[in-house]
Amino acid sequence: MTEFKDLFKTADWKKEKHIPVIDAPERVKKGEMIDVKVSLGKEIAHPNTTEHHIRWIMVYFKPEGSNFPYQIGKAEFTAHGESTDGPDTSTIYTHHTVTFAFKTDKPGALFALSYCSIHGLWQSSKDIVVQ
Repeated sequence: MTEFKDLFKTADWKKEKHIPVIDAPERVKKGEMIDVKVSLGKEIAHPNTTEHHIRWIMVYFKPEGSNFPYQIGKAEFTAHGESTDGPDTSTIYTHHTVTFAFKTDKPGALFALSYCSIHGLWQSSKDIVVQ
């Protein structure tokens, strides 16, 4: 039986257009708001068509020593050129970039997850040091 965790793919975002890229500081001050931007296709553009698009991005933070991560946010992208006239006939396209802010007193790891309508689930992570 396949485990859900085994469905997530990862790679170097400089060579793979599906990897969520986390832009956030590596070091922050205790209790300071942390701006987190997650995007896809930073080096290689990801398509955004009715058939092939990013459906959502989720961001989690797992504090060091904690058993579970906290969901920071989820963004759904629902306009990809579709209309009643057919696929790719609209001029409305959402873009797969999202920004969240949160604060923490503990170091830990950010996790970004994304879903591509054709290529499935992708993930990346970034450690955050709290001073």
